[in-house]
Amino acid sequence: MTQSRSDSLPRRDAAGRIVVLADLLGVVLAGLVIGLLVLLLFDGVFTLIGSGGRLGQSNGWLAVILPAWLFTDDFRAWRGGSARFVAAAVAAGVAVTSGLLAAGLAADLPPLAGGGIGAGVFSLVYAAVWFHGVRWLDRRSG
Repeated sequence: MTQSRSDSLPRRDAAGRIVVLADLLGVVLAGLVIGLLVLLLFDGVFTLIGSGGRLGQSNGWLAVILPAWLFTDDFRAWRGGSARFVAAAVAAGVAVTSGLLAAGLAADLPPLAGGGIGAGVFSLVYAAVWFHGVRWLDRRSG
């Protein structure tokens, strides 16, 4: 795969597919951090105006919005063939299970922290399984 898009991250090939796992993981982590910071900001503002209860009560799972957007974009770039559907289904199953397990282990923490941990585990597991799975299935079917 040759790089043909701009030098921005994540690096992509001519079809728009992400070509380096480290880029995918880095952008996913950045999206999670941004999502958690925005949630913390909103939670803090609502706590200050008195309508949000205590700080940290927002659902941390909302931090997965930006990584999910990136996954959707990469899914669309893998046009043709059924490899992307199988890889996405397997990655989602493994990632949801892992994320829920991690969030369950962090159940004593406030929802923002516990959900954030679950969202982080979900996103990183999904990225790794998706990245390797879609390529492996594409090679097998092609």
